[in-house]
Amino acid sequence: MKVERHFGLRIEDELLRKFRYVCEYDGRSANAQILYMIRKCVQEYEKEHGEIKLELEKE
Repeated sequence: MKVERHFGLRIEDELLRKFRYVCEYDGRSANAQILYMIRKCVQEYEKEHGEIKLELEKE
């Protein structure tokens, strides 16, 4: 089962409003847009540098 984590973000009001405008244009919620952008960033990094290997976290 995947563990989902909460990630807080501080952002200027004007930038957030513009970001929400882009999200609406793309048909995504702000959360979905951020996840899309993070996945794309990681995918591009791994394409250039190879897969990121993570150690298993002990809980």
